[in-house]
Formats: sequence, C-alpha cells, structure tokens
Amino acid sequence: RGTGSGRGRRGLAMAKSKFEYVRDFEADDTCLPDCWIVVRLDGRNFHRFSEQHEFKKPNDDRALQLMTRCAQTVMQELEDIALAYGQSDEYSFVFKKKTRWFKRRASKFMTHVVSQFASSYVFYWKDYFKDQQLLYPPGFDGRIVLYPNNQNLKDYLSWRQADCHINNLYNTVFWMLVQRSGLTPVEAQDRLRGTLAGDKNEILFSEFSINYNNEPLMYRKGTVLIWQKVNEIITKKIKLPEEAEEKEVEVIRTKTKVVPLHCDIIGDQFWEEYPEILAEDS
Repeated sequence: RGTGSGRGRRGLAMAKSKFEYVRDFEADDTCLPDCWIVVRLDGRNFHRFSEQHEFKKPNDDRALQLMTRCAQTVMQELEDIALAYGQSDEYSFVFKKKTRWFKRRASKFMTHVVSQFASSYVFYWKDYFKDQQLLYPPGFDGRIVLYPNNQNLKDYLSWRQADCHINNLYNTVFWMLVQRSGLTPVEAQDRLRGTLAGDKNEILFSEFSINYNNEPLMYRKGTVLIWQKVNEIITKKIKLPEEAEEKEVEVIRTKTKVVPLHCDIIGDQFWEEYPEILAEDS
C-alpha cells in the first residue's frame, strides 16, 4: 500500500495475479536503434501566459533565461542528452544516438523531459520574476522525433534556428511599430504583410535607427546548451605537517557543466569547434 512502484514484488508468486494479462495492452514504443532522439517541448497557450504575466515585448530576458535554466536542469538530471537548443517558449533536447536510457522508450523520454522542465519552471520562477507573482501553473507539451543521421539532425537544428531568426525579426519590427509608431496590432500586421527580410530590416533602420544585426545574439540566434569542461576555483582547508592550525588554500577543480552559447549552428563552424557532440562514441 506504499507509494512505490511495486517493482520489487513482481518476482514474487503473489505478483502473478489473473489480472496481469492487462500488461499485454501496452504498446511497444521503443525508439529505433542508431537514431538521434529529439524531444521538443513547447509552452502551452504561452501567448496568453506571457500577456497575463506582463512579459516585455518583443523579448523578455527574464523569460528566456528562465527557459534556459529549466533546460540546464533537464540536462543535469536526465542522462545522455548531447545538446539542447531553445528559443522563445520552446526547447529541443537531443539524446545520444547510442543511448540505452529507459530502453529507448519514447513515452519515458518525453514524459521525463516535460515533467522535469515544467516543475523547474515553477521552482525557479521567483529567481527571475522577482516582483511578478506566478498567477497559475504553466503547461508544456512535448513531441518526439527520430533522426537517422547527423545531417538530418543538423538540418533539424538549422530549421529551428532559422525559425528563431524569422520570428524575432518579425516581432522586433511589429513591436516597434506598435510601441513607437503608435500603430494598432492590426495596423502593424497590415503594414508587414508581404514584406521580405530586407524590407523589415529597412523599416527598422530608416524609421527607428535600429541595425538588426546589432540586436542581442540571444534574441537572433536562440540558445545552444552543450557540455563543457570548466575550471572552478574552490577554497579547501588543509593541515600542513609543521602547522598547528588548518590553512585555507585555493584549488582549481575541473568540472563538466552545461554551458549556454548564443551562436550560429547552421554553418559548419560550430560543428567543427565541437566535434565531440556528433562523435559516435560520445
């Protein structure tokens, strides 16, 4: 009658009940071998959520940094995530091709990622939105996609980063027209209908003196999370043979941490700089 899963009792005779046949109804959701497993999560109704919680437009640093903090927590808590990529209210988590975590069961991957992320979002909210109370629980949905080779995976991540650029350029112009030119949202939409990237850049530059290329990289490129070895200086107390009292000394310790980068992942440079991400034995 405890709250445990009961796995420990399965081997006993009493576990073999006449009801056990119901386990045959469980679908096999094992992911194909030798494929990159990508779990992408999105905020549920985050348009409404961002309005209710007064997110700054077009980008709110607090919201973006909170998303990244949650993604870092997911990578630290779950096994075998090679990298993650996030923008706006979405994050993609790439599990290693060879992972055997939870026997590669899709439902386990997706539910673990989404539940860990959602609980982290609530847990860390106050660290980023100090004066803004969380009015109701946020929700996230997830999907899982398998990519059989490295090029497919790189193209997927390129697609998400291109999406980040397209959306952010549009939102930057849209909110300038609303906030600084006094247009209504409908008027701003009409003004931008049919415009190309060059047209939007021209509006920003000629009407608002904004060079889009000088906008923060986090807004334009999104956030890539990778594992990196970093040196940390810690203070330790040691006792030298000749000394009566303990002495504090600084020691450099190497740790592997989840590090955020704001860089291009569409070109080759990123992958040449971090070849271990795609390495077969990583």
